[in-house]
Amino acid sequence: MRTMGIRPSGTTLARMSDSAVWPVLHYDDTRAALRFLVDVLGFEQHVAVCDEGGELVHAEVRWPEGGMVVFGSTTHKDSVHGRMPAGVNAVYIATEEVDAMYERARHAGATVAEQPQEARLGSGERSYLVTIEDPERNLWTFGTYRGTRRS
Repeated sequence: MRTMGIRPSGTTLARMSDSAVWPVLHYDDTRAALRFLVDVLGFEQHVAVCDEGGELVHAEVRWPEGGMVVFGSTTHKDSVHGRMPAGVNAVYIATEEVDAMYERARHAGATVAEQPQEARLGSGERSYLVTIEDPERNLWTFGTYRGTRRS
């Protein structure tokens, strides 16, 4: 395996991602997914690993406001995650930059599944949000809701 990205040595999980939760997605075209996540949605490439044939099989991208997303290729089926199909996921990302995400996606020609709007979430809380569909039909919702503090 060849690593295309850089993983800082000695960096702790908390400093690398600011999150202990890392969603795992699978794509049929991992290179296109990496480009979409970085170039269109604004993630930062952290790690990209290719197999002996040069296929991108594992990638980690960091959201600038904290958190990581891991993804791999559907062509490699040698792990429990390897059996996951592409295009069946939805990820929510907390941000105050909802309108900027919308404009960025629109400018790149991405599919906007849900226009920016005020919405009531399943918790009953309100969030200003936009939902963008990636090329393999995963949904990426960017919204202002950051969770409810319960005592």
